[in-house]
Amino acid sequence: MSSRSFILTFVASAAVVGILAVTAYSVSNASAGDVNAARVARGKYIVSAGGCHDCHTPLKLGANGPEPDFARSLMGHPEDIKITVAPPIAEGWMMAGAASGTAFAGPWGISFAANLTPDQNTGLGIWTEDMFMRAIREGKHMGVSRPILPPMPWPVFRNYNDEDLKSIYAYLRTIPAITNHVPEPVAPMLTENLAR
Repeated sequence: MSSRSFILTFVASAAVVGILAVTAYSVSNASAGDVNAARVARGKYIVSAGGCHDCHTPLKLGANGPEPDFARSLMGHPEDIKITVAPPIAEGWMMAGAASGTAFAGPWGISFAANLTPDQNTGLGIWTEDMFMRAIREGKHMGVSRPILPPMPWPVFRNYNDEDLKSIYAYLRTIPAITNHVPEPVAPMLTENLAR
């Protein structure tokens, strides 16, 4: 084989290897994109069917009564609604809910629905997938700090499999970020009017 034939064969082989590498990279990236798109779609389904909007999206008064205000989708308890005192809870009742549908009072004190949007400072923007999964599985804010309070049904939601939780997290990363500072919970000893 002449040196010219060798060089042409080498160049042709290198070109084929390059094309195969680019194709493999494109296919793997397309597959990763397909997996993420599927996760986002599944997450949207779970969030919608699982009742997340029931507490994390503030209510507004619609033609037929209270309804979720999707312009404020999953932003949690509105920071402009200040609640520091629990209402009286009548005998036979366990808890009371605010008109916004995002604050709840009971024997645990007052809890506020969290901002689930990807806002960096007030929502889940700095949360990692692992933090999110641990929070749901262990019932701890950010997966490591204070307990997640009622009525958040994390003891039920912790039964989602890893793929479901990853899907919820992936979906929540795609919704519009809303800056909304949700207040910290109010401890029971700081609330007034709770039935004793």
